Amino acid sequence: MIRPLSFILLCPLAALAADPPDLPPTVQVEQALRSHPLVRAAIAGVQVEEANRDRLQAGPHEFTFRLSSQQRRERPLDLKYREHEIGLERAIRLPGKAATDAALGAAGVEQAQLALGDALHESARLLLGRWFEWQREAAAEHEWGGQVALLQRQHEVVGKRVGSGDAARLEELLSGAQLAQAQAQLAQAQSQRERATLELTQSFPGISLPVAVPVQEPMAIADSAEAWRERILGHNHELALSRAMVRRSRLEARRLDADRLPDPTLGVKVASEREDQERVVGLQLTIPLPGEARASGARAAGAQVEAAAAREALVLARAEAEARRTISLANSAHVQWQRFSDVATRMEGNAVLLEKAWRAGEGQFADLQLARRQAIEARLAAAQARLGANEARYRLLLDAHELWDLDGVVANEGSRGH
Repeated sequence: MIRPLSFILLCPLAALAADPPDLPPTVQVEQALRSHPLVRAAIAGVQVEEANRDRLQAGPHEFTFRLSSQQRRERPLDLKYREHEIGLERAIRLPGKAATDAALGAAGVEQAQLALGDALHESARLLLGRWFEWQREAAAEHEWGGQVALLQRQHEVVGKRVGSGDAARLEELLSGAQLAQAQAQLAQAQSQRERATLELTQSFPGISLPVAVPVQEPMAIADSAEAWRERILGHNHELALSRAMVRRSRLEARRLDADRLPDPTLGVKVASEREDQERVVGLQLTIPLPGEARASGARAAGAQVEAAAAREALVLARAEAEARRTISLANSAHVQWQRFSDVATRMEGNAVLLEKAWRAGEGQFADLQLARRQAIEARLAAAQARLGANEARYRLLLDAHELWDLDGVVANEGSRGH
């Protein structure tokens, strides 16, 4: 059965009521995916299979027109006659072949549509990965920028205390070294953020970047792992594509097996002989004699069916493992973010207390430096864990077709193609 292009995905996707604040706008996402070369190539593939479907429905045979002219000479009478012959012939598909060709054409369109869905899904995965990679680098730049500003103020305070004789010169040297180290980390973070920006904008030029990384608290994953596994496998394009390839291979094998009995050719001809003194009207039937080539082709098609079935089993096993990995990562990433967030809060509180003690002349500057370093490391880890948890959850929603409504992208392309 030929499926409309708008039903490329196995079932409608559930679009979110509003755009998540830490994701690009849905309109930009749809435009970016539509323009991605992988998706454009898949759309062209659907158009190719639609044309191939029409070709198969029309059949491989066409009318053949024959025209011949000759001259006859009777030597005893020394007479010459002009003669000509006109013929029209066409091969006829045997019963059952036309239906198989139609089913084969529909299977090709279905396979191309699933390939388009797979291209959309893979492009969306790439977009999601590049988006969160940029967020991670931008968050690191933001954290180091705040740390540099904090250490700059601290260095100024140390300088004043050294000038007033309340602190040793060594504290100023240590403060300056810590500031220089933070400035170097900031420069590296800026470089990494620029690289991530370039990669994102080159792959998806229609995606606009926010001024600052939006802070979105990760959400826990609802439902059981088994429920998520069924959703993901039910919408896995690669698995559906492999199954469609098995169905198409079986139809191709059936068609080649049917071709072991060749199609006959039926023709009609009209001839004029002896200067139109004699007229000939005739029918002709041509039946090719099948050889070993046809039998070998049928055997090869049978082997192709077995190979496609084996690939389907391999894809199913890989899809099962990937689905379980995605679910496990989404759950563990949320737990990891909670732990890192708690550690960051504790480390930041410890640094604040040590700074108060140091300003009151009751603490060691080396202890404050260590606390500052531990606090920034904890904040960076918590920020990365927060983004990792959000990305893992969105990846789970994407694989389950519950993130972006990609049907609109495909429907628009389908209307353009028709």
